[in-house]
Amino acid sequence: MIQVENADKTILESMGVFEWPVWSKEVSEFPWQYDCAEICYLVEGEAIISPDQGEPVTITSGQLVQFEKGLSCTWKIIKPVRKHYQFE
Repeated sequence: MIQVENADKTILESMGVFEWPVWSKEVSEFPWQYDCAEICYLVEGEAIISPDQGEPVTITSGQLVQFEKGLSCTWKIIKPVRKHYQFE
């Protein structure tokens, strides 16, 4: 499952999002499997995440996204991505 929400800066700061590591990736497409749950905040970019089971989800800058443990999907990065992330 993928959960997406537009996050308020106050909430992001209270979660410590801006202290999390940063991951960047150029326009590309690749398969991915989540060995643990992840929460991330897209600082910039756009991607379409297509779960092996389910409908594609488009994520864009300014969104807080949660990926469940065990999710298998394909990332298709439309615009270069930069995100803060944390594994749970």
